[in-house]
Amino acid sequence: MRLAAFVPESDGGKVKLIFRPLVGFTLVCLSIFALLVGLGLWQLERLNWKLRLIEQMNRNLAAAPISLNAALALGDQHAQYRRVMLKGRFEHSKENYLYTTGPEGGAAYHLLTPLLTDDGRAMLIDRGYLPATMRDPAFRPGSEPQGEVAVIGVWRTPDRPGPFTPAPDFAHRIWFARDVAGIARADDLRLAAPAILEATMPRNARGWPRGGQTRVDLPNDHLQYALTWFLLAGALAVAYVAYHYAHGGLSFGNGRR
Repeated sequence: MRLAAFVPESDGGKVKLIFRPLVGFTLVCLSIFALLVGLGLWQLERLNWKLRLIEQMNRNLAAAPISLNAALALGDQHAQYRRVMLKGRFEHSKENYLYTTGPEGGAAYHLLTPLLTDDGRAMLIDRGYLPATMRDPAFRPGSEPQGEVAVIGVWRTPDRPGPFTPAPDFAHRIWFARDVAGIARADDLRLAAPAILEATMPRNARGWPRGGQTRVDLPNDHLQYALTWFLLAGALAVAYVAYHYAHGGLSFGNGRR
């Protein structure tokens, strides 16, 4: 296969450019080039999706609190990161402890306590973190409010435990993932939704547990990834031309290669 093009020189002459592509090599390079460009475009789509998601999260966090029924009507997807206000009584005898790390990197727990509403439903409340030394309620007096309380929490639907997530320590009620369904089964809870409300930090709160741990900090490296794929595609195109030039597949009619 031969493709020829004529390019005028500055002296009025013409240079005949001869291109003889290697069919097999060309097909392989075209396939890889299309794959690299496709990956770059896919990362741009992911970038737009991530930006919309972050915008939605920030908008939901800034919105006024809604009721539990309103959150249930929205559904898990649209209720994500909405602040929900509800009243009920904490069932402190069914506290669970989610293993995590504290702000300074030490071992800590998130305190997960069911809140029972007057109509018999329950919502699992992540009341905040506490140091490992304060897992026992005896070491944090006043941390278990009695009677009816009003709670404002951020609606979150946790991911399911992964295949490498350690099994829970049922004897000490310690979990290594926010396994809402598993906690509900273990404590015989009738949850209103398979979600957790992350309690906001009350004003002037100094005791334990400490709420207000919700963060909007999603990694967003999709533009960097897209540029990487496009640069690789460009490098492949340069290598393709250089290979043909070096092996005689690209030459000039005046004897120059």
